[in-house]
Amino acid sequence: MKKIEFFRHCIDERDIERVNRVLRSIFLTTGEEVEEFEKKFSGHIGLSSTVGLTSCTAALHLSLIALGIGTGDEVITTPMSFCATANAILHAGAKPVFTDVEEETGNLNAELIEAAINDKTRAIIPVHLYGQMCDMKKIRELADKYNLKIIEDAAHAIEASRDGIRVGGISDTVCFSFYATKNITSGEGGAVSTDNINLAETFRMLRLHGIDKGASERYTKHYRHWDMPLPGWKYNMDNIQAALLIGQLERIEGLWRKRNVLWGLYEEELRDLKGIRTLKTLPNVKHARHLFTILTPSGKRDLLLWALQNRGIGIAVNYRPIHLLKYYRDTFGYKEGDFPVAEEIGKRTISLPLYPSLAKEELMYVVRALRDEMHN
Repeated sequence: MKKIEFFRHCIDERDIERVNRVLRSIFLTTGEEVEEFEKKFSGHIGLSSTVGLTSCTAALHLSLIALGIGTGDEVITTPMSFCATANAILHAGAKPVFTDVEEETGNLNAELIEAAINDKTRAIIPVHLYGQMCDMKKIRELADKYNLKIIEDAAHAIEASRDGIRVGGISDTVCFSFYATKNITSGEGGAVSTDNINLAETFRMLRLHGIDKGASERYTKHYRHWDMPLPGWKYNMDNIQAALLIGQLERIEGLWRKRNVLWGLYEEELRDLKGIRTLKTLPNVKHARHLFTILTPSGKRDLLLWALQNRGIGIAVNYRPIHLLKYYRDTFGYKEGDFPVAEEIGKRTISLPLYPSLAKEELMYVVRALRDEMHN
């Protein structure tokens, strides 16, 4: 029996050596490597400012705080995401309001958003699920019509574009994750990017307790006293994380091309497998190819995923819908049937191994195992 890991990172010897240089230095926290990464990342996605953070959750939270969203406000988002998306809204003191998703893609259905808008609505958080962007043109139109902020959750979608628009291109802020299974990773980590320089400066203070000078400013030259204009959090990325990310960012398009080839092979091999459906990549989309998910026959998902695990294949479930998690049911009274498309995906979805170093032979082992179990 083979062992096919769900994910393997793409950290190479050059990345390790860059980290070693940081570890041999005196300065481990937020400093030159973080600044280098922020500059290169901004250049890559085409926005003026990036602020390195500890997670995408931190990026979402700080975006809400910096945009003045809090107690008494409502934020529209999708139930088909990791719970961190909605939790960040709670952390800001606001209320998450869900709308259902598209059957073909699993993304927030932009056609349903307007019905959820009321006088308490302050923002929309679209999540670019699995690596495919939501309909940002439609979401921008609604935001302009109702004077709402847009905070993109692009944890899956650094490389993505749609209709000629990159992530962050027409929103207030865009949030990224560098968690262990992401397309580039520092184990943990995140960032927020924006074209609003004033917002970026606010993020730099908020990520470090709200003080106006970081450690590199205070200690690497003549000591400079600091002040605290506003209360913040401990959300700053460190030089070790940034050192891991810089090289991966330089290789990001090559890594994407390898995943894209594997994605196409999966689609080709599974096209005629009765009972299995894959989500659709829409026209005029560059899909980031972050997670390859299949939809299984109703009622058979858990038996199938356990059978794949018993064959040595790593799998994941992305995701059980947020509104059916215990806290959200108990606190907001959500129930089954509220968002049926998200619920159907949540009951049927399995994510299969996908990463640049996945060999064709390993992918075909996954396909054969899936075929065998579907025929049992």
